Amino acid sequence: MEPSPQTNPAAPARILISGCVIAHNEHDRIADCLRSLAFCDDVVVVDSGSTDGTDRIARDLGARVVTNAPFPGHKEQKQFAVELARHDWVFCLDADERASPALVARVRELAAAAALAGAGYEFPRQNYYLGRILRFGLHVPDRKLRLFDRRRARWGGLNPHDHVEPAAGAAVARIDAPIVHLSYRDAAHHRATRAKFADIAAQALFAAGRRATTYDRLVRPPAVFCKSLLLKLGFLDGWRGLAQAATSAHYVWLKYRRLAALADATQARAAAAGQPPSARP
Repeated sequence: MEPSPQTNPAAPARILISGCVIAHNEHDRIADCLRSLAFCDDVVVVDSGSTDGTDRIARDLGARVVTNAPFPGHKEQKQFAVELARHDWVFCLDADERASPALVARVRELAAAAALAGAGYEFPRQNYYLGRILRFGLHVPDRKLRLFDRRRARWGGLNPHDHVEPAAGAAVARIDAPIVHLSYRDAAHHRATRAKFADIAAQALFAAGRRATTYDRLVRPPAVFCKSLLLKLGFLDGWRGLAQAATSAHYVWLKYRRLAALADATQARAAAAGQPPSARP
């Protein structure tokens, strides 16, 4: 009599992952972003009204595209995308980001072994600045929590500097392989983005009841410059490190200048309406 075959325990089921991307007029960058998410079992792109064909390119690459306009804010749009995902584990990228091959390989390995655990995983982000990866400065290693279980984490923070917030006590692990971030197309794009983000940040701070102080306007900008260039060794990146330190300091100055302008405008409207100083916002 031949021996009966041994029964192997069933292998754990592979964990399914949804890729989530928000986009607006990213026709030159969305394709590479989505190709890096090809390992995902489902990909959703939330578009805020692109006019350059971004949505068509995303559909051609197999993504589900949902329009949510006008743009509600960075953290709100990203959470909207997460809620559209078909699976609880989500991998979130911006259109100017790509998952590196090493990161894709590691995530696939964990998913195949059903070994994804805790609230999620954070990884470093390699920031390209005007054609080269920054090795030093404020944004190194720039770890981001982008692979997470939406039942244990969600998008939060203060726009435009959103981040994923895990539930209290939920564990977050690290993967060393990076996300690649193509920060700006050119210097003009950087200037425009800096101005836009300063406006968004000032409005968010104002809505939260924050007001600009003399310290904010006079001390914070040079402190950011020195931290980036000296304490974080940005000078080792050469002229790019100097430019990054200077533009970071300018962003901080601009943000608080605009926050002060919002307060001044509110005071002026209150005065015009005849409100006593004690009743003004």
